[in-house]
Amino acid sequence: MIRKIALTGGIATGKSYVAGRFREAGAPVVDADLLAREVVLPGTPALAAIRKRFGPDAVRRDGTMDRIRIAQIVFKDKRARLDLEAIVHPAVIRAINEFFSALPKRTPFAVADIPLVFETGREKEFDAIVVVACPRAMQLQRLMERNKLSREDAEKRLAAQLPIEQKVKKATHVINNDGSFEATNAQVDALIASLKSKQKSG
Repeated sequence: MIRKIALTGGIATGKSYVAGRFREAGAPVVDADLLAREVVLPGTPALAAIRKRFGPDAVRRDGTMDRIRIAQIVFKDKRARLDLEAIVHPAVIRAINEFFSALPKRTPFAVADIPLVFETGREKEFDAIVVVACPRAMQLQRLMERNKLSREDAEKRLAAQLPIEQKVKKATHVINNDGSFEATNAQVDALIASLKSKQKSG
């Protein structure tokens, strides 16, 4: 039985870097953010539902979703954010389930990179949850620098997610990404070795 691992964390905690480390080690990884883009491509049911909920301005002239406009709406309006999630997340979850089902049976474990696994109540669907964490002040600074955001806008984005401290409490494994790349790599490598050994012993 393939062990299903969810990789999560707060925005700007370094989750994508850790996902890359899993890939380099040969672990199959599926990216929920990438799937979320695919399920709203022109012609999809999800994009049609988004247009119906948010109006024609939600779609650009070329038929793609206007991500900037949608982001501006949902980070200011919780109801709008929940409505968007209700449209996109079921399609993403179906795609993730298809990813796991298509893997060779001898695969020891596979990773689903899911930013909102706790927020969407999906944690029980996985054998283990890996949370990538760093102090909130560091997270805020990274987000401001990475996305060129004001402190106020960065705070709003953090507020849209479960606080990182709460995610750490719910985690099966925690990767502390508040130091050097070498320190983070060592933690990820040790976790990969542990996951592989559990498969052999199981």
